[in-house]
Amino acid sequence: MSTEGVIYRVAGPVVTATGISPKMYDVVHVGNEGLMGEVIKIVGDYSIIQVYEDTSGVKPGEPVTNTGLPLVAELGPGLLTSVYDGIQRPLPVLRDKMGDYIFRGVSAPGLDREKKWEFNPTVKKGDEVEAGQVIGTVMEGSMLHKIMVPPTFKKGKVDSISSGKYAVEDVIATVDGQDICMMQKWPVRVARPVTEKYQPDIPLVTGLRVLDTMFPLAKGGAAAIPGAFGTGKTVTQQSLAKYSNAEIVVYIGCGERGNEMTEVLTEFPELVDPSTGESLMNRTVLIANTSNMPVAAREASVYTGITIAEYFRDMGYDVSLMADSTSRWAEAMREISSRLEEMPGEEGYPAYLAGRLSEFYERACRAKALSGDIGSISVIGAVSPPGGDLSEPVTQNTLRIVRVFWALDTKLRERRHFPTINWLTSYTMYDKQLSGWYKQNVADDFPELKAWAMQVLQKESELQEIVQMVGSDSLPDEQKMTLEVAKMIREIYLQQNAYHPVDAYCPISRQYVMMTLIKKYSDLASNALASGIQVDKIAYLPVRQRFNQAKYEENVDSELEAVAKDMDEQFAGLGA
Repeated sequence: MSTEGVIYRVAGPVVTATGISPKMYDVVHVGNEGLMGEVIKIVGDYSIIQVYEDTSGVKPGEPVTNTGLPLVAELGPGLLTSVYDGIQRPLPVLRDKMGDYIFRGVSAPGLDREKKWEFNPTVKKGDEVEAGQVIGTVMEGSMLHKIMVPPTFKKGKVDSISSGKYAVEDVIATVDGQDICMMQKWPVRVARPVTEKYQPDIPLVTGLRVLDTMFPLAKGGAAAIPGAFGTGKTVTQQSLAKYSNAEIVVYIGCGERGNEMTEVLTEFPELVDPSTGESLMNRTVLIANTSNMPVAAREASVYTGITIAEYFRDMGYDVSLMADSTSRWAEAMREISSRLEEMPGEEGYPAYLAGRLSEFYERACRAKALSGDIGSISVIGAVSPPGGDLSEPVTQNTLRIVRVFWALDTKLRERRHFPTINWLTSYTMYDKQLSGWYKQNVADDFPELKAWAMQVLQKESELQEIVQMVGSDSLPDEQKMTLEVAKMIREIYLQQNAYHPVDAYCPISRQYVMMTLIKKYSDLASNALASGIQVDKIAYLPVRQRFNQAKYEENVDSELEAVAKDMDEQFAGLGA
C-alpha cells in the first residue's frame, strides 16, 4: 500500500490527493508543512481529505503522507485539568512553544510524556487478566485514576507488574509477552465497548429546581438546550458542570465565539467544587475549538470529547459532557459537505445530518464497563438556532434523538426570569423511569407534587389569555387564587440565582420542602376562600414575602421551618 502521494486539488479545508491508497478515516499529513488531515471520501484513485488546519498557500503537487492510522485520542493520567483543541493538542503546551497564535503544522502529544505518576498495582504476577480489567491505580489530584487493560487486549496471565513512578509510555506490566503502559489510544469515531447497558433510572441531580423537579435528566441520558443568543445556555451549562452529581466534567466549546470560550477558560479554574472544596478544573477536561479555528477540527472535537468521556465511564465514574454548541458542529459539516459538492439537504445541511447527530448522542449511556464497574455518560448539547427558530433542522433532528428538552425562552430573559427554561414547552421522557427513585430517596408524594405544580402552571397559561382580553377582575375568586399560587411557583420556586452563594444550588430535599410549602399555602388559601375570606387578604399575607426571601438566607432550612409556622399562624388569624 502506497503511503506517499501528491495534492491534486485544494478547496478550502478539503484537499484531494492521489497516489496514497488509504482507508476511510486514515490520518494523513498534507503539504510541505505536514498539516494534519483525515480521509473522508475515496473516489477511485482520488482521496478526499478534510484538513484540521488552515490551508492557505497549500498548492497542487505538494506531498501527502498517509499514516495508515485513524484519528485517535490519547487516554491516560494527565487528562484532568487539561485544555485541548478539537484534535487533542494541549493548548497551554502549544502556547509555550509559539505564543498566543498557533502556527500551522505544529503538534504536541495529548498526554505529557515526561511527567511521572505513582502507579499502584491491584493484580500480581500469575493473575489472569482480560480486556478492560483494572490492573492498577494512579492518584490524579483527588481522583483515583484506574489503569485498565486496553479493550482490544486478549485474556492472558501477568508475566510481570511492579509499583513505582512511571511516565505514560513506560511499560508497567507484561501479559503473555505483551507490554502494557498507562496510556491507551482509541479511535475517536468508534464507541468503546461495554458489557451491558442499563435503563437510565437514576437522575442526574443538578441543584437547579426547574430541572430536578420539572424536567429531570437521567444519568446516561441525553438532553438538548436550544435557545437564542443571551438566553443563558452557557450559564446553565456552567451550573450543571459545577453542581450536578457527576464526578467528571467534559466541556466541549465547539465553534463558540472566542470571548465566550475565554469566559469558560478563566471562570472554570476559579469555580469551587462543592464536593471537594478544590478547583472545579481538577475534575474537568476542556476542549476549546473556537469559531475562528478551522472547521474540520470543529467537526472532530465532539468525537474527541465523547471518547475521553467514555474512558472515564469505563472506570465506573459518572460523566457529564457539555457540548456547546452542536449547531456550530452542524455548520462545520455543512461547509465540508458543500466543498465535497454533495447533494444538500434541508437548509443546505448534508443529508446525513440526522445520522451524525444520532451517532453522537447515542454514545450517552449508563453501562457496566469491561472492568465490571458501572459508569455513565450524560450528554447535554446546547443548540444555537439562528434567530431562536426551533423549527430549523439541527434543533428538530436533535429533538428526535434526545429524551429531555430544556427550551430557553427570550421572553423569560426579557422578564429577568432565570433560568429561562420555559415550563410549558420543555419536556422530559424520563418521568416514569425516575419516579421510583424520587419516591425512595425524596418522598412518596414527590411525583404527585410535581404533577400538581405543572397543572397549576398550565391553568395559569390558559387564564392569562382571558386576563389579557377582559382583565383579572372578571375572574372568579378560585381562578384569581390559581394565578397567585402559580406566581409563587414561578417566582419562589422556578426562579434561581446562579450567582448567589446560597440559592445557586438547592438540594433535592430542600426542593421538596419548598414545593410542599407552596402546596400547603394553596390548600390553606382554598379553605380560606371557602370560609368567605377575600382573595386580596390571602394574597397579601406577610408570609409570602418571607417565603420569597428565605431561599437566599444562610440558615435557609430553619428559615423554611419558620415560614411553615408563620403560614399556619397567619391563616389562623384570618379566621380560616
